Amino acid sequence: MIVGMLGAMPTAASPSSPQAVPAARDRGDACPGALRLHAADDGALARIRVPGGVLTARRAQALGHAARRLGDGDLHLTSRGNVQLRGLRDGCGGELAKVLEAAGLLPSREHERVRNIVASPLSGLDGGGSRDVRPWLTALDAALCASDAARDLSGRFLFALDDGRGDVAGLGADVTVRATGDGGAWLGPGSVRVAAADAPRAALLAAETFLAAARSHGTRVWRMADLPLTDGEVGRLVRDRLTAEGIGHDEHAEPAGATEGPPPGVVRGALSVHVPLGRLSAPQWETLTGVAGPELRLTPWRGVVVPTVGATAARAAGFLERLGAAGLVTDPASPWLRVGACIGRPGCAKAHADVRADAAWTLRAAGRPALPLYWSGCERRCGRPGGDHVDVVAAPDGGYRLSSATPGRSPRTVSVADLSRIPAALAAITS
Repeated sequence: MIVGMLGAMPTAASPSSPQAVPAARDRGDACPGALRLHAADDGALARIRVPGGVLTARRAQALGHAARRLGDGDLHLTSRGNVQLRGLRDGCGGELAKVLEAAGLLPSREHERVRNIVASPLSGLDGGGSRDVRPWLTALDAALCASDAARDLSGRFLFALDDGRGDVAGLGADVTVRATGDGGAWLGPGSVRVAAADAPRAALLAAETFLAAARSHGTRVWRMADLPLTDGEVGRLVRDRLTAEGIGHDEHAEPAGATEGPPPGVVRGALSVHVPLGRLSAPQWETLTGVAGPELRLTPWRGVVVPTVGATAARAAGFLERLGAAGLVTDPASPWLRVGACIGRPGCAKAHADVRADAAWTLRAAGRPALPLYWSGCERRCGRPGGDHVDVVAAPDGGYRLSSATPGRSPRTVSVADLSRIPAALAAITS
C-alpha cells in the first residue's frame, strides 16, 4: 500500500517500456478502497479516492469527522492525492460508507477504487499552465463512473491531467493528458494530439483499450506497463480505438519540460504547505479546513494547496502563519521535503522498525539530506519512489541497509548495526 513519498520527486513507475516485459498477476487486485477495507496491525484501513485531490469544504469536514469518530483521528495523504483513514474499528464499514455517500465522496460504489486521477494542483489559480484542467477532471470522473468497462480497472491504474506545466505528467500515470500551447491536448499512450474537448473521452478510451488488450492476451494485469506489449504496439491500439470512435488525432511528440509540485509558501492565488510523512492530525486538519474557503486541493507530493484568489497579501500571509504554527511545512527549504516513509511499525506487521520515528530522529541529527531519503520497514519497500534517492531499509536484526539510486552512477550500499550510525553512513554514501 502507498503510505509515504518524497515531496520533491515522482513516485510512480513509467507507464510502459520499450521492450515488452509481461507482468501477469497470479491473484486479484487487493488494493484497498472505501468499501474494501484492508486489515492492518493498527486496525482497518480505508483508502478514499479524491479525483484531482479536490475536496470541497463539506467533504473535507466529513472526512475529518469520519477519522475522529471511526478511526485514529488522523488523515493520511497518499502519493495520488487520495486520503487514507487508519485505525478503523471493527464493523464500521457500513457506517463509513454512509458518511462518504452523504458527502458525495462515493458517486458510484462499483467505481470507487478506479477513480485514481491526479491533476495539476495549481491549475486555474496561479496563471501557469496552458489551460484550467478542472473541466477535464469533472468530465473524466463522470465518464469513468458511467463506464461499465472501467469497473474492471485495478485500484492501481492512474490517470494524470496536466495543465501544460509538466508537474503531474512526470508521475508515470497509465494514461496522461497534457494541455498543449496551441489549445489542444497531448494523450499518452498513443502520443497523439486531440482536441481539448475530446481529451476526457480519449483518456477513458485509452483505459478501455488497456482492458481489451489484457483480455485478448489472457493476462491479469494492473498497470499499462504490465501488458505484454511494446510502447509502439500499445500506441497503435489506442490510435485505432480513437479512429473507430470518431476522435480526430495526429501523432504528436510529448511537450518538453517538466516541473515539480508547488513549493511551500505563498504562491499566486494560493497557499501551499507540505505535510511531513503525509500524516495530518485532527487539529491540523481542522486548521486547514478552517483556513480553506470553498475547497482545498491535496497534491501527489503529500501537500495541500489552499486557494486564496481574491485574498489580500496580508490575509494570505496570516493564513500561512496559522498553518505553520499547526506544524505544517511552509518553508521551501525544509528538509522534510526530502524524506518519505512507509507506515512501518506499529501499523504494519511486516515492518522491522518504527521507520517514521527513526526518520524524524535522523533528520534532527543529520539535517537536510544530500539526496532524498525513503524509509522502508521491510524489503517490500511499499511506496518506494523513482528518481535519485537513497533507500533506507530496516533489517530483521534491528539495523538498516542504505542503498543509493542515482542514474549514471553505480549503486552504493552500506549496512549499519543501529540507527545512530545512519548519519555517518548517509554522508559516505552520498559523497
